[in-house]
Amino acid sequence: MCRPTVGETHTFARTFTTDEVERFAEVSGDTQDRHTEPDDGQLLVHGLLTATLPTKIGGDLEVLATAMAFEFVRPVYTGDRISCTWIFDAVTERDDRYEVAVNVGCENEAGETVLDGTIEGLIWRESSD
Repeated sequence: MCRPTVGETHTFARTFTTDEVERFAEVSGDTQDRHTEPDDGQLLVHGLLTATLPTKIGGDLEVLATAMAFEFVRPVYTGDRISCTWIFDAVTERDDRYEVAVNVGCENEAGETVLDGTIEGLIWRESSD
């Protein structure tokens, strides 16, 4: 990862499948009917499964999160395409790392916010930075 900069933006989008929601229910133990019994052929996607969109971006950027806060604004259902935008709000340079504060937002295809959040973390500096 190169030096992060304030205002730098990254995006990622995906559509959650029924199989993914069922597997997440099994792994998480959250097997509420709303996540396992289809409503009009769709399952409600777990909030924390939706939150894997910003964590995927963070993983790509090699961010080690120290704090995360999410607000789940609207439900997400299987088959909905969700896009996530990640923006670096603050970057503090240290000798061995960058401390970062990030704003994240996820929207459905209708442009409605489904998740808002903030992430704090660090990115280890490479010796050539």
